[in-house]
Order: sequence, then structure tokens, then C-alpha cells
Amino acid sequence: MNMQAIMAQAQKMQRDVMKKKDEIDKKTFVGKSEWVEVTFTGAKVLKGVKILKDGVIEEDDKEVLEDMLAIAVNDALSQIDKETEKAMGPYGNALNGLF
Repeated sequence: MNMQAIMAQAQKMQRDVMKKKDEIDKKTFVGKSEWVEVTFTGAKVLKGVKILKDGVIEEDDKEVLEDMLAIAVNDALSQIDKETEKAMGPYGNALNGLF
């Protein structure tokens, strides 16, 4: 394979990677726990937080609510990472964790 062919192949791979990343960035991911729902873009931008539990939260429940928020946020971020890994799988080793 000559150098020109290698460069063309690398440029094509770069375009493919950027296209896949753009597709993921435009998706919406919803993370849920028992009390909380959070919505992120694929670019990991938090778009919304929704409290699902009805009624007034008492002070004793504050720590539990905070834990539920963390679970929901981590759930959404985990979904984004899995989608990125799935879409970028063929390019993963070549990119050394750039995404």
C-alpha cells in the first residue's frame, strides 16, 4: 500500500468517526432512578431534571434524593458511553480513547 492510499484511508476513517460522533451528540439519553429522571444530549449536556416522586420531600429524604439524582445521572452517562463504544467500536483502538 502506498502512502497516498494510507492517507486517503485515514481521512475516510476520520470522516466516518466524526459522522458517528455527531450522530451520538444529537441523540437524547434519559437516565432514571426511582424518584428522578435526567435528560442529556449525547455530548453530555444536561438538558433537564425531573422529580418523579409526588409530594413534599422531607429533610430526612434529602440525602436519599441526592443519591437518586446521582444514580439517574450516572445511568444516562453510562448509556452515552455504551452508545459511543458501540458506534466507535471498529475505530476504538486507533483512537486511543479520544472520545
